[in-house]
Amino acid sequence: MQEEEVKVIGRKKHEVVGVNKKIRAKTVRLIAADGSQLGMMSISEALEVSKQNGLDLVEVSPNSDPPVCRIMDYGKFKFEARKKGQPGKKKTKSSQIKEIKFRPHTDEHDLNFKIKNLKKFLGKKNRVKVTVIFRGREMAYINIGFELLKRIADEVSDIGTVEQPPVKEGWRLTMVVFPK
Repeated sequence: MQEEEVKVIGRKKHEVVGVNKKIRAKTVRLIAADGSQLGMMSISEALEVSKQNGLDLVEVSPNSDPPVCRIMDYGKFKFEARKKGQPGKKKTKSSQIKEIKFRPHTDEHDLNFKIKNLKKFLGKKNRVKVTVIFRGREMAYINIGFELLKRIADEVSDIGTVEQPPVKEGWRLTMVVFPK
């Protein structure tokens, strides 16, 4: 049996609920585990009834007069309330953003290999950030970087589309491609 104050997930957000000896009211309206009304009784009598059933006494409506308490398995209730919120989490597919980096003078074979990986990522429904990194005097050839990104966008146009066109960010050119 639980003997602590806990925030209930299924009720009003952040409503603190009394469990067993933490209930502060003198008299309570008691509801049995099967949902039938047991009527008004003192807190000590209600605790005794819950102990006889081997369950917890949980304050479900602390603001009413008198407070309403229910006999239930509080641990099972918390578990089911947590499980009720999880189906939405399972169905959402989190798409990752992968990054592939190039240099302005990347060789043809390396370029084709990285484009093949980019297509593989798009096939798995991941967004891909394509980056061209410049170092030192390579900044003079920024037009080569734009041409490279245009070529990559053309090669993957059958399975992906450009979400963010090429943008210059300091020493980098970046473009984001997402699957069709």
